[in-house]
Formats: sequence, structure tokens, C-alpha cells
Amino acid sequence: MAEHVRVEAPAHLHVGNIDLTGDLGRLYGTIGFTINYPRTIVELWKSSELKVEGEDIEGAERFAREALKFLGITGGAYINVRESIPKHVGMGSQTALALSVGLGLAKLYSVEVDLKKLALALGRSIISALGLYSFMYGGFIVDGGFRRDKWGRMVPPLIFRYPIPENWYFVVALPYKPLPEILKIKAREEEILRSLKPMPRELSDRVARIALMQMIPAIVEEDIETFGEAITAFNRALGEFWSEKQGGIYCSPIVERGIEVMLRSGAYGACQPSWGPTFYGLVRGEGNAKKLANIVGKYVEEEGGGLIFYSSPNNIGARVYTK
Repeated sequence: MAEHVRVEAPAHLHVGNIDLTGDLGRLYGTIGFTINYPRTIVELWKSSELKVEGEDIEGAERFAREALKFLGITGGAYINVRESIPKHVGMGSQTALALSVGLGLAKLYSVEVDLKKLALALGRSIISALGLYSFMYGGFIVDGGFRRDKWGRMVPPLIFRYPIPENWYFVVALPYKPLPEILKIKAREEEILRSLKPMPRELSDRVARIALMQMIPAIVEEDIETFGEAITAFNRALGEFWSEKQGGIYCSPIVERGIEVMLRSGAYGACQPSWGPTFYGLVRGEGNAKKLANIVGKYVEEEGGGLIFYSSPNNIGARVYTK
């Protein structure tokens, strides 16, 4: 049995969902990237009781109690969340935290665990499995959505995974001003998703063609120009469908203008992940990432401030260290 476990889990960024029509028997199907920063770092030690310190204590304690029960562990743990991904802004904070805590406890007590079953037990990866597969493998991920008759009872299958070229960088912006409105939407997310009208079949057909005939071949060929055009078009098309719920193609005029700034300033593609207000752009090389981050940083500062950073891709998933 390990005395100490450290889990480092990457963030992820959505491009969007392939199919919200559902007439073929499945829904969603998520596409996205795994990135090295920000990240969740959780350290665990054995203890007779459960004690949680650090960042996002409430979430970590909830996941720990659920994981201990699922894993059949009668002991406790001292858990320190050293770093966490910003919550509820489209970067996968809660899935990374849940899986880090759950897998950390399993390693601490030498319990074999199926990560898909763990995710379900912790209420994660029910609609999108991007967070799970980013944790498990990293890279560019496409999942196959869930069967309509098994909503909440299955993890969407992984149908395509490919390493992101190491010289592709992501410039990420999180403007603070739209955040309160986005958090209101997040609080109603389950209600919104349950009452969602089906996507027009023509739109599902259109984005599926973009994914299959542009996006996937372009990443295999490391064609960043075509790939960037594809993710922008895909994300914008999805924004048309979500516009009734979020007030426009993007969640805020600040995000819409920010994406325009990115595309004018050298990004090959730019997207809003999930509900936003995060937005990101794709560039080649760290030097270009720094330049774009400076430009976008000035824009976001003029719009009320926010968090700006760039990240290299993550192609290995989470790291686990034991001793």
C-alpha cells in the first residue's frame, strides 16, 4: 500500500457536440483538446478520518466521500488540493477533481478501479466523456455520445483519439465581466439540457461532416490551417443552435469580439468551450502564443479584466505518483 499519492490532472477545452438531434439513437458526441495548464494537483495520505484542505474543499470532500463508499474503503485520508482548474468556465474542473480524488484514494489503498465506473459513481462523464478521456489518455478526443435509452447510465465511448502536435499551442482567455451570467446558466444546466429542443437534422449533418471530413483528417496531417478553420466553423455552427439559451452565437459580446481579435491577430482557429465565458485560439509555436496572449490580454483588460494564459497540448493524460 502506498503511503502518499500525488495525482496531476490536465484541463480540457471543448470544441462542441456533434449531434443534438438524436434521431439515430445517440446524443451529443463531444470533441475537444487536452491541455497542460491549468491543472489539478491532489495529494493524499492515509488517515483514520477524512480531512480535506487546499482549493475547492467542498467539492473535493464530496467526491472523496462518494469515492470511499464506491471503492469499499473503510479508512480515511488527508487530502490536500494543491492546485485546481477554474470552476464552471468550460475547462473540466470538476471531472479532473473527481477523478484525481477517486483514483488517488484507490491507489492509496491498493484498490483496483475501472475509471469509467468510477466516473459514473461520482456523477461525471454522463453527457460528455471528454474529461474522462483527457484524464486517461490526453490528446485530441472525440467521443460517440450516449444512447438515448441509457442517459445517466453509461459513459460515451471513445471513438477517436489522436496526439495533438507538440508545436500547437492554445491561448486561453477568461474575461471576468460575463462570469456572473454564465454561473446562472450553469446552475440551471441540467434543466436546460433536459428541456432542449432537438437540433435540426441539417445542422447535425453539417457539423458531422466538418468533424469527419475536415477536422479529423487535418489533425492527422498536422494541417493547422484547415484544422483551425474547421474548429471555428464547427463551434460557430453550434453557437447558432445554443443562441436561444445563451443570448447569441457566443455567450457574450465580449467573447464574440475576443474571438474576432484572436482570428485577426494570428489564431488559425478560435472557439468558446461549453457555456463560456472562456474562449481560446490555436496557434503554432510558443513565440506566437506569447504574442497572441499579449494582444488578447490588452483587449480583456479593456473589457473589465480577466485571466489570460497559453498552454502546450497534453498527450498523456493524468500523472500519478506513489511512494
